[in-house]
Amino acid sequence: MAPALSTVALIEEDPWEMLELQDTGVKWADLDTKGKILRVLINAAKLFLLVGLLYMFVCSLDILSSAFQLVGGKTAGDIFQENTVLSNPLAGLVIGMLVTLLVQSSSTSSSIVVSMVSSGLLEVSTAVPIIMGTNIGTSVTNTVVAMTQVGDRNKFRRAFAGATVHDFFNWLSVLVLLPLEVATGYLVKLTDLIIKSFNIQSGENAPALLNVITDPLTHSIIVLDESVISGIATGDPEAKNKSLIKVWCQTASNTTVQNVTTSNCSDFPCWELKNVTEIINIKKCNHIFVNTNLSDLAVGLILLACSLLILCTCLILIVKLLNSMLKGQVAVVIKKIMNTDFPFPFAWLTGYIAMVVGAGMTFIVQSSSVFTSAITPLVGIGVIKIERAYPLSLGSNIGTTTTAILAAMASPGETLGNSLQIALVHLFFNLSGILLWYPIPFTRLPIRMAKALGQLTAQYRWFSGVYIIFCFFAFPLVVFGLSLAGWLVLVGVLVPIVVVLIFIIVVNSLQKHKPQWLPSILQSWDFLPLWAHSLEPWDRVVTTMAARCCCCCKCCNTTEENEEMGKHENMDQEIEMYDNPTMTNIRKIKEVKKTSDSCEIFKATSL
Repeated sequence: MAPALSTVALIEEDPWEMLELQDTGVKWADLDTKGKILRVLINAAKLFLLVGLLYMFVCSLDILSSAFQLVGGKTAGDIFQENTVLSNPLAGLVIGMLVTLLVQSSSTSSSIVVSMVSSGLLEVSTAVPIIMGTNIGTSVTNTVVAMTQVGDRNKFRRAFAGATVHDFFNWLSVLVLLPLEVATGYLVKLTDLIIKSFNIQSGENAPALLNVITDPLTHSIIVLDESVISGIATGDPEAKNKSLIKVWCQTASNTTVQNVTTSNCSDFPCWELKNVTEIINIKKCNHIFVNTNLSDLAVGLILLACSLLILCTCLILIVKLLNSMLKGQVAVVIKKIMNTDFPFPFAWLTGYIAMVVGAGMTFIVQSSSVFTSAITPLVGIGVIKIERAYPLSLGSNIGTTTTAILAAMASPGETLGNSLQIALVHLFFNLSGILLWYPIPFTRLPIRMAKALGQLTAQYRWFSGVYIIFCFFAFPLVVFGLSLAGWLVLVGVLVPIVVVLIFIIVVNSLQKHKPQWLPSILQSWDFLPLWAHSLEPWDRVVTTMAARCCCCCKCCNTTEENEEMGKHENMDQEIEMYDNPTMTNIRKIKEVKKTSDSCEIFKATSL
């Protein structure tokens, strides 16, 4: 009889398969009357607190704009406009990445950029690459969150792929749209056309928008003299000697006809009649810095630090509050809603509905990194498919632009147009990326790239740390350093690297699909050393180093524990040691030998 063969080993578990999820929260029907009333009251209190935090968030954005104007002073605008570093698009891109890495929120960093544009410290065209960099920088948070599931290989595969699908979308969008923007300026032109169609007025006739509700609080902190700002913008030499901090909020003007002495007069008389306007101060302002002796720079730095602190604190508290409000059944709701497909004729609409949901949730939490970090563990445990997490992340990119739009709406009327324009640049950049990488299934490259990276990091889990350090820290710092050296150095270093990368990508694609088109030597990378085309040698090095570290730590801990135990045993068994010295020596020899054998085992394992 032929031996029976088992087919269990032939059935491979799908690493992207979804798992069943059970609701562990307390249902409304299971609560008694007291519990229901208590839950309603708590949720109502949390809702009022949420509204208050959103109000403080918008006010902090207004104060941030004033702080940038004070810190910028009277010459910072010219410095920013003429700065060769910021005029370099790649430098602006990496600056946006690094700033977002510091504040850990693209909503915050984009709001800062909008505030700088509102203050006149940045031009719209200069701020476009910075806005693109904020999209890349915000995706590092959920990638780091995926590292928490590194203990389970399958969960880590799904979680890391679900997190990096956002990374690849942002990188690919910048790779295509940044050169296109530099060459054509289509984002600036498109948004400028939209702003002009709004017919936004400037000066005192500008729409108040959110300032109606923010002015009572912000004007109690700081009020800027708009006449000084407009005077500096128009090149008034007297305005440069005035302070931007407004002292008199209520004034009156009195115009009279007076004899004014003329200069360079050769004939008598040397005066003429002119209308002279005299400003009469009536009432002082009530803000904190009305009687301060500090300079504009000092006040601006104080407000900048405080506004950034309040801004980040409000975002953190909003996230914590929403997490407590949505605690319990949120995972079940996400699984039922996000992974439900429409019937056959309308199945293609499912992804776009997911984008709307992602945009709505991100608008609520006011942070795309928070939302994407929340769905990353769900992807890891198999609750959300990567194919569904992808449109959710795209919708999150759309939702995060609402913060910049809110920040622009809180800008003063003179700069409202530019502020809204850079906010719309952020919006249309994400919309352009969606048009590139989502509507046609063949163009959804981020999903395939994320799955490939997920498989790689599941096999070599240490590579995930290398990916994060290189893509989000080393590469931006190197590009920024080269940007400081000038265009020639930057192009001379990056162009050969880009050419080599394109060659490798093309050869890899041909090796996989059309190897007969390549010469025999390029049909595989075997002609290169193994370390140049495989991670296996590097994996052995990392494993050996980790084993040696574990060996050293284990041996040191064992020695310290033996010393501590030996001290206590010497105190408790001093009489026994003197009564039976032979047995004491044998015990010491066995303990030393055991410790030595353990260390030898670890060393052999590492080798």
